[in-house]
Amino acid sequence: MARTSDRTSDAVEILHRRFVEGKPEVEALVEEERLNASVAQQIYDLRMAAGLTQQQLAELVGTTTSVICRLEDADYQGHSLTMLRRLAEALSSRTEVHFIPKESARGTQGKVEGKRRPSRGKSETAASRPRSRTR
Repeated sequence: MARTSDRTSDAVEILHRRFVEGKPEVEALVEEERLNASVAQQIYDLRMAAGLTQQQLAELVGTTTSVICRLEDADYQGHSLTMLRRLAEALSSRTEVHFIPKESARGTQGKVEGKRRPSRGKSETAASRPRSRTR
């Protein structure tokens, strides 16, 4: 009789099940790190596709090589939308921000469509953070 189980020999899956799955705080940290790594990889990939060095991209963006190096580091957590827009412009790209319901991020198919705000420049965002007013 064949045994059906969720056994795996994939080390990443084993570690995920043991240390992450079912722990919301750890899941949030892992997701944040995935996002940081994804942004860094996208910047690197776009720069390489454009055939630019970090120094050349820095000059196009109006910043220093060390800033570009930091932005391409998967551990960097200080990405700003302003800098991402500047990078996108220099790399003939545009910036999009998508907010995805947490249920969708976990694998359910529900998709929520939001209203788009008018673009204020050459780069576009699907949503932006509302500004708070102080009186």
